[in-house]
Amino acid sequence: MQSWLSDQISFDPAICHGTLVVRGTRVLVANVVGAVAARQSIPNILQDYPALKELDIRAGLEFASHLTAMESVEA
Repeated sequence: MQSWLSDQISFDPAICHGTLVVRGTRVLVANVVGAVAARQSIPNILQDYPALKELDIRAGLEFASHLTAMESVEA
């Protein structure tokens, strides 16, 4: 079972235990967002993750921004 959350972001219980990944890879969205948060440049991230494209990095950030824009969070 694969679920697409966007053109670039997906999850599948059979891939990385269902953690969000960049579609078609095993690169965790959390790792991409974490690299940006750690102030790594996009060229450096692309070097570390050669399967990615700049669009994938931007999609991960866009997805993270949607999560933080939620109106409420249940505890």
